[in-house]
Amino acid sequence: MTTSTARPEEGTRTLRREFSFGAAFAFAFAFISPIVALYGIFGLAITTAGPSFWWGFLIVFGGQFLVALVFAMLVSRWPLEGSIYQWASRLLGSGYGWFAGWFYIWTLVIAMATVALGAAGFIANIIGMHGASGTQIAFIAFIVLVLGTIINLSGRGILKGFMLASIGAEVIGSIGLAVWLLIAHREHDFSVLFDGGASIGASEGFFSLGGPFLLAVVFIGFSFVGFESAGSIAEEVHEPRRNLPKAVLFSISFIAVVVMFSSLAVILATPENAAELPDYDADPVYAVLTAQLGSHLAIPIQVLFAIGFVASFLALQTSASRLIWAKARDGALPFSNALSRLSRSQRQPVGPILITTVIGTALFLLSNVAENLYTIMVNFTSGGFYLSFLFPVLAFAVAVLRKRWRPGPFSIGRWTGIVAVAALVWVVLELVNIAWPRALNGNPWLDWSVVVGAVALAVVGAAIYSRVRTRIVNVETSAVMLELDGAAESETAGDPAGGARPGRESGERR
Repeated sequence: MTTSTARPEEGTRTLRREFSFGAAFAFAFAFISPIVALYGIFGLAITTAGPSFWWGFLIVFGGQFLVALVFAMLVSRWPLEGSIYQWASRLLGSGYGWFAGWFYIWTLVIAMATVALGAAGFIANIIGMHGASGTQIAFIAFIVLVLGTIINLSGRGILKGFMLASIGAEVIGSIGLAVWLLIAHREHDFSVLFDGGASIGASEGFFSLGGPFLLAVVFIGFSFVGFESAGSIAEEVHEPRRNLPKAVLFSISFIAVVVMFSSLAVILATPENAAELPDYDADPVYAVLTAQLGSHLAIPIQVLFAIGFVASFLALQTSASRLIWAKARDGALPFSNALSRLSRSQRQPVGPILITTVIGTALFLLSNVAENLYTIMVNFTSGGFYLSFLFPVLAFAVAVLRKRWRPGPFSIGRWTGIVAVAALVWVVLELVNIAWPRALNGNPWLDWSVVVGAVALAVVGAAIYSRVRTRIVNVETSAVMLELDGAAESETAGDPAGGARPGRESGERR
């Protein structure tokens, strides 16, 4: 199956380049925003490992920055929509890449639904629905899903504007709150970071395989994903070979600084009697903020949280829809002809966006009736990202070690082999750490949820792949074409709409 019969002027197979470096950075930043990262992991990490969990940020950031370097090199050579799927396909073949994309699609969609449910909790409090039921939270999450879908369908300009506005709100809010806490409400000195688990009675075995610190590292791992999402919109970015590597590396670095600084401020501002604060066990971040800054700031703080979660939701939905579209363009999914079409006015992948909406709605309904489904979704999302990362990182390491890697404009030269192996070791270790069944929940299904989810998706994926594999286009041919054709912007010179020509930068097949 090929798509070479589609002419660029028809607008059915080519995307518009309407994102700059700033927009690509904003997209990756919003994917896992500092607020989502802080709120999502702080309570779990500090109750697991005490204040010393903070050092886990340095470990996870170091490992993930290695992965980011690999992805920056990959997106520099292959700036194609679909990121992980495209890179894995071109490094180790279409079948290998198909499963990389399959796991990544489900990781993104499940994460999207999980973040929408998180946003719904804040929105419920903002509008006065305190103690909202599961049904009410699911309904609000559905409203967020519908509104987000409308924004995504409305065009890149609206999406870009929302992302940039959310960055302003998040940076000012999170950094501003952190600075104020450190200046006016500091309760501890830095020695509290060397607690060693004493505050939670876990000094023995603190760093062991099943110890509190490694478990905290599991939670922290969720803070530093999303940098790869800049590659998900590669064919919509101007000068992608120059802009996308910078967006990948800058986004993870900036998010790390903001999250680590904000977390440090909350730790140092936590009162001695923290356990006695209202709802501290359920929500330590909010409990500390309201205790130190006053309950009159409760609504503004939750508005800030809601903005971060909604922006993250939009980035996740966009990434998932672009990945579905990229696979459909290659004939790698059922109903590929319909899913690979773009709207004529905005050149948006309408079908894939609506697919994410349908799946998200189904997950909301199931989370309301199926016990522990939300917990399973959260667990699988963390493991799903690292499982998806493993595909291109492993393939990249194999290509480098076999001396088959030919770099794009961005390269780290002689350090490439060392970084490739180190990134692979990190991803494998963190994936094992996340998937390790620690018997925390008293429910084997929850303890093994990452493994069970991965196996189930692999089985379903194998069945689907067996039906579509003969229709998948030869990605190796297009990779050669891309390498020969040169820089991305030269491909758009003759297209007044800014779209890439088929068969070249856009990744269309001849």
